[in-house]
Amino acid sequence: MADKRLLGDLDSIGPAMLRDFELLGVRSVAALARRNPQSLYEQLCRTTGQAQDLCVLDTFCAAVAQARDPQLPASQRQWWYWSRKRKAADRALGSKDREQ
Repeated sequence: MADKRLLGDLDSIGPAMLRDFELLGVRSVAALARRNPQSLYEQLCRTTGQAQDLCVLDTFCAAVAQARDPQLPASQRQWWYWSRKRKAADRALGSKDREQ
């Protein structure tokens, strides 16, 4: 069955993110599901010529997760869920770096 959701139907996605998706050539939920959030973030930074706030990466993570799983729990549809997850991973990596 085809996914009838629009990009704007995804939680955490507003007008600015819709413009970013357009800039990146992402025009459907199905196309978004095939993309990698980190790659989208890096492509956006290159395309705009400036580093984007890391919350943009978190929003890409939330959007891609929703695109891949229409039944994703509501808490995981929010960009701040992915922000906490990224920061926890960064802290874990930081403590490993200090141990070496």
